[in-house]
Amino acid sequence: MSERIPARIIESIDPRQPIRLTPAQAGGPIHTRSFSGRFRDLRRYGAGLLFLLFFGTAWLNWGGRQAVLWDLSEHRYYIFGATFWPQDFILLSALLIICAFGLFTITVFAGRVWCGYTCPQSVWTWVFMWVEKVTEGERHQRIKLDAAPWGPAKLLRRGAKHGLWLVVSLVTALTFVGYFTPIRELVAAPFNGELDGATAFWVLFFTAATYLNAGWLREKVCVYMCPYARFQGVMFDQDTLIVSYDAGRGERRGPRKKEIDHKAEGLGDCIDCTVCVQVCPTGIDIRDGLQVDCIGCAACIDACDSIMDRMGYERGLIRYTSERELQGGRTRLLRPRLVGYAAALLLMIGAFCWALDARSLVSLDVAKDRGMFRENAAGQIENVYRLKVINKTQQPQRYHLGLAPNQPFRLSGPGDLALAAGEIVDVPVSVVLEREPLGRSAAPVYFEVINLADPSQRQEADSTFLAPSGR
Repeated sequence: MSERIPARIIESIDPRQPIRLTPAQAGGPIHTRSFSGRFRDLRRYGAGLLFLLFFGTAWLNWGGRQAVLWDLSEHRYYIFGATFWPQDFILLSALLIICAFGLFTITVFAGRVWCGYTCPQSVWTWVFMWVEKVTEGERHQRIKLDAAPWGPAKLLRRGAKHGLWLVVSLVTALTFVGYFTPIRELVAAPFNGELDGATAFWVLFFTAATYLNAGWLREKVCVYMCPYARFQGVMFDQDTLIVSYDAGRGERRGPRKKEIDHKAEGLGDCIDCTVCVQVCPTGIDIRDGLQVDCIGCAACIDACDSIMDRMGYERGLIRYTSERELQGGRTRLLRPRLVGYAAALLLMIGAFCWALDARSLVSLDVAKDRGMFRENAAGQIENVYRLKVINKTQQPQRYHLGLAPNQPFRLSGPGDLALAAGEIVDVPVSVVLEREPLGRSAAPVYFEVINLADPSQRQEADSTFLAPSGR
């Protein structure tokens, strides 16, 4: 006998109530209603902080250059006082894994709050919706404007909206590209005729991407294009805090006067005002249960709480809660899955910090000359190498270049090097076999470079020394 997944009734539907399609179900444009509340304020403050970081950091200077700059042409990546090189990309991979586990942890704990509060798609969509309200009016006015024939008034309002959308998109694109090209030069380039084609392409590309995603696609990106919307469900458990409608308290829904005893009339606390639907940026009805379209922004919570206040009912008909609590139990904050993710996250953060602190700030690469070996004037066997030394710091440094101890070789070439900040030098050297016989035709040889000011900063690299058989 095959296993069956038991069905569970989320809410009872009053057959006397007409079935109404939400904007998302009807396929029309979603016009959100203005509202206020504590979660809206939290989202605004959080978005303000993110905007300050994104737009402000690009203009900060550090040591005479842009504080955060990924210089792709020079293969150098500056983050305040640290310089990263392509050799450090393993740290970027580790950082991405940490971000993924952080997302897993917060999802198990509180659902899709990343999408509702800090995801760039959501944040910029809220900004574009605010521009839409400023230029075209409140929800009922926008709906009326949609249905109105084209005329000077409609053309002016639509033109103002799309014009401001393009301005926001352009500023966003310039700032983003400004993290890869010095932003002061980038902003001045169009005015002095120095904007190159590649940079112009990327500015236009990200302008168009922002305009289309936040202005036109909006919730479609969250519902259809974002992979997170698909796999989040498998990470939820019965104790995950999600935006939920309390059907046991809200049903049977229906309109009523504030003064009547709705319990005596057999009514629940839901007055079926549909304000929760009107404020939803993805156009869903949260009363239908948890849906993949829900981004956890809590707009419906703020809207419903305001209605409960007007009616004199207790807040929380729609709230952050867990499935276990809705069934009469108590939410367990500490459970194996959440503790496991959190422990793995902390462990990886610790390992990342250790790796970041322990990374060498000098790089040494060895390339052997294509010739096999040669005999010098003293009759000794020598091999030729090219050593590439990189000063990965932002200050001038002096290094000692030599061979690791306890080897039968002697280095012939410059012993000390002075490198400017971020400088790369190629040093030709020869290695002489001093203690014969070597005993074999090929043996490893180890080079090292040591920072004279800080001997703990050292790097070692190896290559192969070739000699005639019997030497």
